[in-house]
Amino acid sequence: MKQLLRAAIFGIILPALPALAQPLPEGLRSARFLPGWTDQNGGRVAALELVLEPGWKTYWRSPGDAGLPPEFDWQGSNMGDVVFHWPAPEVFLSDGMRTLGYHDRLVLPFTIAPRDAQKPVGLSAHISFGLCEKVCVPASIDLVADAAGTARDPQIEAAMKLVPALSTQKPACEIGEIEDGMTVTLSLPEPGADVAIEHSADPKIWVSAPEISADGTEATADFVTPEGKPFALDPDAVVLTVLGKDGAAEYRGCTTG
Repeated sequence: MKQLLRAAIFGIILPALPALAQPLPEGLRSARFLPGWTDQNGGRVAALELVLEPGWKTYWRSPGDAGLPPEFDWQGSNMGDVVFHWPAPEVFLSDGMRTLGYHDRLVLPFTIAPRDAQKPVGLSAHISFGLCEKVCVPASIDLVADAAGTARDPQIEAAMKLVPALSTQKPACEIGEIEDGMTVTLSLPEPGADVAIEHSADPKIWVSAPEISADGTEATADFVTPEGKPFALDPDAVVLTVLGKDGAAEYRGCTTG
């Protein structure tokens, strides 16, 4: 299965790479937190910035057939819930595999709710992620942000404009059983567009690359649990991201019947 191939690609190179104080991982030109600002609710708006070497890429929250999404071990102060604002990814096709991510530069905004609204949020983290050129490698860095500024950062605002628009619609879908899980066929709001399909509730559920129908109106993906058997798949947990020519849109949930 594709998840086994993904594990094989990365499993041979698991040792952690040096933190930012050491030489940067191969393929990474620079990494930093954009310190951001404090919003009207007391939340801190900031971003991770990764600048890549030419020809290298890094990954979206759901990387596809191979790749490692960014993972954050937060070590700051007064940090509550963190909400990421993922810019729409690109689709990469290489050696028969389909992955989703970013080339050249990633600015990944996020908002941190303070535990105590009367105190500032201190921002630091250990971050793990994947980098890929011809060879894919896991990378890790340690970052500490400067204090939040008083003005909004146009770089962060520009990245937030690339976040897929959240639709209130739920596309039609058909859900059925397969030997090792479930399969979902979704009607596409924009026929012919690239899409990503995810499961919102359980990160252990592997979702295959979507297969697009010949007329471009439907996308089908398999949902497989570690147990490798059919399960009760909630239609509201199906997330469809449409990467359209005029912008991206996200659809949470689908309607059966």
